[in-house]
Amino acid sequence: MTTSQIKKVLTSYNSVAIVGFSHNHQRPSNRIGRYMKGNGFKVMGVNPGLAGREIDEIKCYASLKELPEEAEIINIFRRSEFVYDLVEEILLLSYKPKVVWTQIGVISSEAKELALKNDIEYIENKCIMVEHTLI
Repeated sequence: MTTSQIKKVLTSYNSVAIVGFSHNHQRPSNRIGRYMKGNGFKVMGVNPGLAGREIDEIKCYASLKELPEEAEIINIFRRSEFVYDLVEEILLLSYKPKVVWTQIGVISSEAKELALKNDIEYIENKCIMVEHTLI
């Protein structure tokens, strides 16, 4: 995906679900969630261990299907081997998100192929916060 396409994603879409959100301020998922929220994005955390809690003003849910509203961007902070199953879960939602975004080091060619085949944009192995600071 080109820089201009990433810029379009980050300026067109406002709601982000962070899969693997952490309560620990030292973890990238927490730090990036707080950054995105502080920059005007609607951020929802997805972590079964934090379901029902609010961490740094970010409400947390057990799974993607439990989100109270549609997420335009699903930002994944899980190990690569879990991404394909997450994309399959995404395809079962009552809506289609605009983008699946995996963080640095999270790579799955099978998940990417599945998302693209189902008309979901896929940004892989990039930090959403870093990319946002560049626009």
